[in-house]
Parts: sequence; C-alpha cells; structure tokens
Amino acid sequence: MAAGATGAGFFTEGRGKVEVRSAAMPAALPVSGAWRPGDPPGRRRFARLAVDRPFVLEGGGQLGDIAIAYETWGELAADGDNAILVCHALTGDTHAAGTMGPGHAAPGWWDGLIGPGRAIDTDRWFVVCANVLGGCQGSTGPASDDPRRGGERRYGSAFPVVSIRDIVRTQTAVARDLGVLRWLSVIGGSMGGMQVLEWGVMFPERVRSLVPIATAAAASAQQIAFGSAGRKAIRLDPRWRGGDYYEAAPGDGPTEGLSIARSIAQITYRSDDVFTDRFGREVVEPLDGFSLWQRFEVERYLEYHGAKLARRFDANSYLCLTKAMDLHDLARGRGGIDEALARIAVPTLVVGISSDSLYPTYQQRLVRDVLHDKGTPSDYFEIESHHGHDAFLIDLDQLGPPLARFLSDVDKSGG
Repeated sequence: MAAGATGAGFFTEGRGKVEVRSAAMPAALPVSGAWRPGDPPGRRRFARLAVDRPFVLEGGGQLGDIAIAYETWGELAADGDNAILVCHALTGDTHAAGTMGPGHAAPGWWDGLIGPGRAIDTDRWFVVCANVLGGCQGSTGPASDDPRRGGERRYGSAFPVVSIRDIVRTQTAVARDLGVLRWLSVIGGSMGGMQVLEWGVMFPERVRSLVPIATAAAASAQQIAFGSAGRKAIRLDPRWRGGDYYEAAPGDGPTEGLSIARSIAQITYRSDDVFTDRFGREVVEPLDGFSLWQRFEVERYLEYHGAKLARRFDANSYLCLTKAMDLHDLARGRGGIDEALARIAVPTLVVGISSDSLYPTYQQRLVRDVLHDKGTPSDYFEIESHHGHDAFLIDLDQLGPPLARFLSDVDKSGG
C-alpha cells in the first residue's frame, strides 16, 4: 500500500505485517551484524580445528585456530548412523530450526521442515547445521579476532579467499567432534546445495545420500555477474575502508554498500510475478511533481531487506561468501563435470524450482542427468512455485513430502 510522504508504512512479510521506516534507518545500524564471543551463544556449539597446524586453503592461503559454530536437534544413535547435515545458503546460519531468543534474532530458517514429525524428523534423525567458514554467526570469518595479531584485531582485509571445498573440509571437524563417521544425508539449497555436491565428490565414503536444491555443478556467468555487482557495491562504499571498518562507530559502517548488494540479490531471489502481485506500481511519495528520489513501494521493500541484513550480517562475510559461490566449480582440477559427478555413487534427490531465474532448472536437471548416465540412483523433483529462487525456503508444503519419502527410503535401505 502507498504510505504517503512520511516514508513509513507496512507490507506483508511472512506471517504478518512489517513496518518499513524511511531510508534514514542506516544511521542506527551496527558497523557489523556479526556474532561475537561474549554475545549470548543460544544453541550454538563450537568445533575447533587447525589449533596446532595451519589449515591450508584451496586458493593457497591459510588459517589457524578455526572455530566452526553448529547446532543440533534430536538424538544421535549409538552407532551414529542417523545423522543428517543441513547446509545453509549465503546469509543463513546455524539456526535452521527453533524459536528466536537470546543469540538467535529470528526463528529457524527451515523451522517448518525440521522438527518432531516434520519432513526432517528429529524424533527419528539427528540433525546438524554448521555456520560456514567465512561466515559471521560464530564460525571463523573476517569479523573474527585474528590469532596472528594476538586476538587484538579482527581479520578484516587480512582474511583470505575461501572456497566451497574449504567450507566442506571444515565441516568434517563437526562430524569428528560428534562421532559421525557417515552422514545419512547431506541436504541444502543454493550455496548449501554447492556444499552438498562437494560433500558427495570430496567424501563419497562419508555420505549415504545427497539432496542438492536449487543449485548448480558450477556457477554460471550470470550468477557470477550478480555476485560481482554486489561485491562492487560494498567495495565502493567509503565506509568499507578497504575491509577494516570494525573500529568505526555505529552508523559509520559499510551498511549502504551491503544494503545495495542485498537489493541486487533480493531481485534475483524472487520472480517478476511476486514483485508485481505484491507491489505493482504503488508509490511511497506522491507523484504530483517528479524528483529523482521519489520511491515506489518495491524500492522501500528492498531498503527494508538491506537494513534487516545489516543488523545480522557482516559486509566482509558477504564479500567472502559470494566469491566462494562464484568460484564453485565441481570440474576444477577433476577433468570435467562428468568426471567429478562420477565420484558420487549414493542416492541423490535433485530439486529445482519452476520459477527460479537465478538457478534455472536446467542446472539441476544437468546434475540429475549426468548422475543417471553414470548409473547413480538419482531422481529429480521440481517445486511448482511463483516465488522464484526463495521457494525452497517458502514452499515447504511441496518440498517436505518428497524429502521425507527420500530420507525414509535411504534409512530403510541400510548401507
């Protein structure tokens, strides 16, 4: 609805109405929304690795004394064979299920899918979700204290480039600490789906099944273009300060660049139908005389999501993780996509979304087709939705039943 010249109003988001204030909001935003030691831990637990030796990254850099935050739900079986790893997308975190509360600013991002009696049934399976390396919600990332500097400065610009393969390697420390030798399944969408595929290729003996959702075997040129545009928006924010902005005062961080980067991404996450149905051509400021900065309601929606992300995320982590996504390529150093996917020998449920313009369904069908041609048990399911890429977080009524059946079949098959 149009809100008039005051720049305040409401739109429907999720289960209710969300107030959207004016573009003056960034003045109150934190320099970084990263979780810090001393903040309420919530349900987080921590695995540590590379304490006594460096962790050498795929791109040649290295890290030491790495922390990986994770959460768990359910009970691990005595033989450890009922564990499921859920991998989060770009701005996700450990809190895949559960209520909001101290340490968790929002309910679990897959709360409708994970829990007792739900598709990923925690009465039956032990579920784990880890914050990725390079993230900002408990795992080591650019906002973490740099142990090479005595913990007195954040990594900031000194944090190295990480890849999806590096992320997966650190997740093995979580499995080690929990005593999980083999995951019943590894499941995730978007960037989470990239991790799923790398688990299958890198550690085929440590997984019993895979569910990659709305993802690809390699980032496409268009996906890289979107990621690059978002990173440049952050880099050009003068408050980014080359990546070393953590000592700035509240309101003086690179939130404008991060907000623009989020706007670019948000446009790709939803479909034209969603934007048209929700906002049409409704305006914020009346069009009784034009100016360059009069806004349509859709612009204010994007501003809202930019400010919302700045309160819980870190600009440097956004740079780090979008670069990891752009670098994603199963074929790199493996002789090609076919050869890489040939390493996957476990049942795989590939999921696409009919209206996904960011990760079109041909990318998921390619994965399924190659696996099928290699003799790997594989199936493809498509979510019929007008929501676009975000449908794997929204249309859980469609995703849940085939996922539950697949997991049940894998569980019953032993292996």
